[in-house]
Amino acid sequence: MKKHIHFIGIGGIGMSALARFFLHEGKSVSGSDRMASAITDVLEKEGAKIFPTQTAENLTWGSDPQVIDMVVYTEAMSKDHPEIVAARALGVPMMNYFAALALVANEYYLIAVSGTHGKSTTTAMLIDILEEAGYDPTAIVGAIRAKTKSNFRAGKSKYAIVEACEYKRDFMSLRPDVLVITNIEFEHVDYYKDLADVQSAFAELASYVSEEGAIVTRTADKNIVPALVGVKAKIIDYQQSFDLLLPLHQPGIHNRLNAAAASATAAFLGIEQSVINTALENFAGIGRRFEYKGDIIPVAGGRVPIYDDYAHHPTEIRATIAGVREKYPDKKLTVVFQSHTYSRTHELFNDFVTELAKADKIIMLPIYGAREENISGVTSLQLVEAIEKRGTETKFFETPEASAEFIKESVGLDEVVVVMGAGPVTEVAKLLTN
Repeated sequence: MKKHIHFIGIGGIGMSALARFFLHEGKSVSGSDRMASAITDVLEKEGAKIFPTQTAENLTWGSDPQVIDMVVYTEAMSKDHPEIVAARALGVPMMNYFAALALVANEYYLIAVSGTHGKSTTTAMLIDILEEAGYDPTAIVGAIRAKTKSNFRAGKSKYAIVEACEYKRDFMSLRPDVLVITNIEFEHVDYYKDLADVQSAFAELASYVSEEGAIVTRTADKNIVPALVGVKAKIIDYQQSFDLLLPLHQPGIHNRLNAAAASATAAFLGIEQSVINTALENFAGIGRRFEYKGDIIPVAGGRVPIYDDYAHHPTEIRATIAGVREKYPDKKLTVVFQSHTYSRTHELFNDFVTELAKADKIIMLPIYGAREENISGVTSLQLVEAIEKRGTETKFFETPEASAEFIKESVGLDEVVVVMGAGPVTEVAKLLTN
């Protein structure tokens, strides 16, 4: 039995939630990150030993060296990371995030929420519904719930709800009793060859759901159909739960689809529709999913709303822009955008141009390469040039600070500003509202 688990990169949104999961299970937890953060501060208060630097000594700390039973790492960690090298030398077993998650999550009645888009929102909606119904779930969500300011919920029932990410087929460690597939698109282009390759991963995960379980999805979605061939579980079409009149706080059809997926799943679990609707109507949202951050007060007076959004795929950009147009039909839309990974930008270049050009103004930052080298040579300036040809005003800035200063000096009362992207572009929203 693993008693002491060490997390490399414990400050990440998924890793921190998993660390809380292990603490909830009564394990000793330590972890490192490149620097202290609000997340690591909270983890330390909850009982984890936190190292604000990443060195080999983190695995042998204290005058009486701690016995570490397992090291958990993310796919972002290189094989020559000093703590990985140290763990290898000490003979400490290592697991990636999802393998470690499976150790605890598979022991529960597991509801896994998968899909290219909408996982975090759907997961958080499900948590709220099960709370409302008194099901008391344990849960991990890949964002901060506005309701609790946390990415983890410690429950005492048999139910667990987790996000299941398809990157590198990592979700294959999970054995869900109920699997939600929100949608399937060609994504993670640095790993998957094409859409069929992505579909094959979902098909394998779907095959793990038993006859007593359920797969909740959109059965008419042509991208999903190949993933359902030969499955044993009951298939539930969440489109049947779509409610255009349900009063949600979050705008956009995509959020109504997320709500439908959560509603259909909860109904399968035996929760009454009135309870489901109450939870969805009160759902407060999650961090960086069209999250209202505050207002800019221009020189002329008045207020301009600022939102922060995780959208980093063309489909997500389209959905977010549509939601903004629904909520603010009379305002001009300024989008601050930073593309995430060179491979995605290169492979989906034309789709990015098409969707971003739907804004009234684009402010572009350099591509956030994350884990990648720029093999294709694609640049943000190429995006700028292509978007301008569509007739949308576009400006490029090298830093979040420069783009924030420009917005402060030029924003008008007839605008709404949305910061979009998966990387450090989120800093722009903070700079504009501090």
